[in-house]
Amino acid sequence: MPHSDAASPATKALARAKVKHTLHAYDHDPSNRHYGEEGVAQLGFSADVMFKTLVVHLEGSGVRTPLAVAVVPVSGMLDLKAFAAAMGAKKASMAEPDVAQRATGYIVGGISPLGQKKKLPTCVDSSALDHDVMLVSGGRRGLSVELAPADLIRVIGATTAAIAD
Repeated sequence: MPHSDAASPATKALARAKVKHTLHAYDHDPSNRHYGEEGVAQLGFSADVMFKTLVVHLEGSGVRTPLAVAVVPVSGMLDLKAFAAAMGAKKASMAEPDVAQRATGYIVGGISPLGQKKKLPTCVDSSALDHDVMLVSGGRRGLSVELAPADLIRVIGATTAAIAD
């Protein structure tokens, strides 16, 4: 298993918070740009319990910060209208990859909702609460973290809403 012993900001954040979690490492194929689907195929978990972390640009009067994070199942797509409403914004659009990387300190395909460089407002799709465990990026391509949804939400101070379709 590659890199399973190397700590990332995400795994350090979980250790600091004393959250029970399991790391799952796999060999990432650099030519594969479908990171979530690759994790599902490599690790054998359902696409309903594996979640992707997306950085979103928000616009509108009630917006505290122009960037926010959406955590949605690999099996679904982010509903930008629902996400904007959940975050109190008028409009939401996907952030450019370089903007997402600068704000989080992670590379696309390895962006974790945990241990980000800048603490961004985060909303986890409420479907996470239907499961005992969920998986999110461990902070690099080829590393996932399995943990209880309530623990993730608590550690990152996230809200939940139906933001995936």
